This record gives sequence, structure tokens and C-alpha cells, in this order.
Amino acid sequence: MGMMRKLGLGAVGVGLVAALVWALWPQPQPVDLATVTHGPMQGTIAAQGVTRVRAPYAIAAPITGTATRSPVEVGDAVVAAETVVAVIQPADPALMDARSRAQAEATVAEAQAAVALAESNLRQAETGLAHAGTQLERARALAARGTIAQRMLEDIEAEYQTAQQALVAAQSQLDLNRATLIRAQAQMMGPQALFDPNADPGECCVRILAPQTGIVLAVSDMSARLVQAGSPLLTIGNLDEMEIELDLLSADAVQVPPGAHALVERWGGTGALEAQLRRIEPAAFTRVSALGIEEQRVRLRLDLLTPPEGRPGLGEGFRVHVRLILWDADDVLQVPQSALFRHGEGWAVFTAEGGNARLRSVSIGRQAAGQAEVLEGLSAGAQVVLYPASALTDGASIVAREGA
Repeated sequence: MGMMRKLGLGAVGVGLVAALVWALWPQPQPVDLATVTHGPMQGTIAAQGVTRVRAPYAIAAPITGTATRSPVEVGDAVVAAETVVAVIQPADPALMDARSRAQAEATVAEAQAAVALAESNLRQAETGLAHAGTQLERARALAARGTIAQRMLEDIEAEYQTAQQALVAAQSQLDLNRATLIRAQAQMMGPQALFDPNADPGECCVRILAPQTGIVLAVSDMSARLVQAGSPLLTIGNLDEMEIELDLLSADAVQVPPGAHALVERWGGTGALEAQLRRIEPAAFTRVSALGIEEQRVRLRLDLLTPPEGRPGLGEGFRVHVRLILWDADDVLQVPQSALFRHGEGWAVFTAEGGNARLRSVSIGRQAAGQAEVLEGLSAGAQVVLYPASALTDGASIVAREGA
């Protein structure tokens, strides 16, 4: 029994030692692996943009007056030089205060008296002319018989001509005084008590025709109202000629090459629209971000290349998402950015070789969409560790995580 107990205790001891060794023996670390591959890469910048009509026409009032109710509404189609888009009538005169009205009434009374006086002078001139004509006829008859001298006949003829001129002067004075009366009465005119916005504007009004064929994009006010010269009335544009306006950080804008290609996504329709950069404005502007940070941004304008039938429903001021393509390569050796980490002054990765992790320094180029271009240090087909833990060391035992 003593021997058997010793053997049993020895076996138990050996088992405990083996279990302890097994517990303390380093286990392979489960890791996520990815393969270094060749494939296409694109460098892009994503931004939000707004659609704009390329050359909208803003129509303003050419004169001060009363604009009638707008004959067109937003969305109406107009034809250049045919469709009446606005009508402006003369403005009503302003109201007068008590003093101005009293002065205007006195001016009217004065003008009426002047007209009456001129009418009296005209009747007097007519009577004088009739009398001078009778005298001239009698003098001519007497001169024909030699009763009066020729000089007396000439004097009577001169008096007749003077009477004619006096009649013309009296008539002109009457016309002048009547015009003065009309002007004085016009000063008494006030605003019309009733205004019919649907009445025929007549020939006195200004009718504005559409300067181009297109769609009414905006109307300042549909109702009849007083407008000053230069006041905006409406805007017309052609939805077939659209562009996209977007702004980028100035540091991003300098990376965009001239004529860069772009894809317009999430615009509401199916598929992506094509666009091309037309202009980068030379001056930046300051904008405060949602976090309260001042940013220097640059505005870019892109032409929509997709024809109108390929973008149905897209209109003015619609929000779109634009992906500007900075560069494009068809065959690039690339590694996931999540496998890279800083090592010294460069970059490094851990590769999986024979169940162990091996530290490899790499040289990378351009980065885009979670991938980095490999210039040196790796070859296609190599397995790299994604999101390497800080405790992972060169030569450590690793195993691919299940389901990765």
C-alpha cells in the first residue's frame, strides 16, 4: 500500500506540473488578417453641393410704378420675346395734407380766373377785328372813288392787321391759361378710391416680355404692389442648362486638378450623374462650421454632363452629394490602412508567416477609401494583421480569428 500511495501521489504531482506548464505556456493570439492585392484605386473628395441654373435671368422693374398681379407663376414655361411676365402701371399720386390741398385749390381758382379773363380778351379781340374789317371795306370803297387819300387807306389796313394779330394773341393766351388750369387741377388728383387689379392696363403701361425661353424659377410677389425702379420682379432660367455649386476647405481645393471628373450621388434619382469641374474661384471666404470654427472655404462650379432626360425632376437649389475624383489608377498594389502603424519615422505592418507575426517596414504612397498604395516592403498575396494590438511583437505566435 505504501508503494501504491507513492505512485498515486507521483502521478498526481506530474499531472499538476503538466497542467501548470500548459496554463503558463503562451497561446497564439487571435488576429484579423487581410491580403495585399493589386487593384484599382481612386483619390476622391466628398462634399455636398447645390444645383444651380447656369445663366438665370433676374428681371427688375425698369420704372417706378404699380406692378399688377403677376401674370405668371413659379414653374410656368415662358417663351422669349412672346410671354408677358410683368405689367407695370403708372403709380397713383400721393395724398396731400391740408396746407398742400388749400394751396392747390387756390392755384385752381387763380387759373380759372385767368381763363375767364383770357376769354373776355378774346371776345374783345374778335369784336375789334370785326370793326376793323368793316372800316377797311368802307375805306377801300371810298378810296376807289377818290374820296379819301391813299395814305388814310394804308393806315386803316394797318389797323386791321393789328386787330388780326391781337385776336391771335388773345387766342394763344386763352390756350395758355387753359393749360395752366389743367395743370393746377392735376395737382388736386389723389389716389383712386377703387382699384381693379384685373382691369385692362391700357396702352399707358409697360409690358415686360420674357428675355429667354425657360421656366419661372421665382416670383418676388404675386400681388399687385408699388415698385421702385430696379426692384426685383421674377427670375427665369433654363433647367436644361444646370451646374453644381459646392465649397471645399481651401486645403482640399488646391488638390483638385483642372477639369476634374466628378460623380453626383444621392440626388434623389437612380444611378450617379456625371459632372466636370469648370471653375475654381480664386478668392476664398470665411464660414463658421457647426462646431463654431472659422474655416476658409473655396467655391467650385461643375457642369452637369448627364443630359436632361437622364436627371428627371432635378431642379434649381436641390441638395446633392458630389464625389470629386482627384486621381485614378487601374493597377495598384495596396494594403488596408488599418494594418499600418507608425514605426520609427516610417510605417510598418505585421505579416503572418508560418503562424508567427513578422514586423515589416513598408513605404506607402497615396491613400484613399481605406486603402494605401504600397511602394516597397510587401508583395501581392502577403497576409497582414489588421488593427495590430500594442502588445503584439515580432515573432509572436498568431492565429486567424474564426469568422474573419
